[in-house]
Amino acid sequence: MFAFIVEKFHDARFMTMLFAAIAASATVYSLITPLFAGEALTKRMKAVASERERIRQRERERLRGEKVSLRQTPKQLVSRVVEDLNLGKWVAQEAAREKLIMAGYRGQAPYITFLFFRMVTPIVFLAAAIVYVFVLSKMQQPVQVKIGICLGAAYLGLQAPMLFLQNAISKRQLSIRRAFPDALDLLLICVESGMSIEMAFRKVSVEIGIQSVALAEEFTLTTAELSYLQDRKTAYENLAKRTGLEGVKSVCLALQQSERYGTPLGQALRVMAQENRDMRMTAAEKKAAALPPKLTVPMILFFLPVLFVVILGPTGIKLSELH
Repeated sequence: MFAFIVEKFHDARFMTMLFAAIAASATVYSLITPLFAGEALTKRMKAVASERERIRQRERERLRGEKVSLRQTPKQLVSRVVEDLNLGKWVAQEAAREKLIMAGYRGQAPYITFLFFRMVTPIVFLAAAIVYVFVLSKMQQPVQVKIGICLGAAYLGLQAPMLFLQNAISKRQLSIRRAFPDALDLLLICVESGMSIEMAFRKVSVEIGIQSVALAEEFTLTTAELSYLQDRKTAYENLAKRTGLEGVKSVCLALQQSERYGTPLGQALRVMAQENRDMRMTAAEKKAAALPPKLTVPMILFFLPVLFVVILGPTGIKLSELH
């Protein structure tokens, strides 16, 4: 089987057809992906609207002095396993709650699902490693090494849900970071035109959704919290916690100070918008400056051998003809 695969990789016709198929698939994917962007935006905004309704209902019940539970219900099997095994006590992490919120997963249901996979993935990875190491492969290694490999696989499975969250957070923060300076400019225009901060956030959330669904979602939730929470400071603090970005935190702090001391909101937004644009430019310059060191190894491994072949190839051919 391995010899057949190696033979196919040395077949020029097969490799040409393979690369052509990959290029065609990538082209079709690039053309089709924008068609589903609108559906994703609509779906996310509907989820935000339902979250706003839950906040509204919760605040109404709180004002009446009644307790209310607005938690989402996860799948019955997952919830039952988490409750029966009391995973909330053994594998629960408060940091995981914050990371889930930063990744865009709100409510109790995502947290219960996270606890479930926090228990299941180590078992799955351990079982797969045991089957591979002791049954499928013919490793000529001591038993201690095989046991260490299995334990390493179990630890990797334990960390897999956290790695998934970190990846989701990074993607979400990148989307917010790219669109936030433009959102601040729109927010500044809305405020200087006479809108209140709630109306400005609502208007910007609609306009910025084309560029960043995540930022539109956060602004919509902030609008709901500004409308229904007693302390507006809490709404700004929640926005900073949900995003986890320094630029957003500084803007939220400036908005809190403007609310507290009565400073002009437009002036504060103008300064913060310029600072965020400078931060984005600085990040771009930092990436550009780090590019030459990163290209050193690929150039040594891939470009220089080809260059030597092109330069010394004709000379080698002539020398071989002379001999």
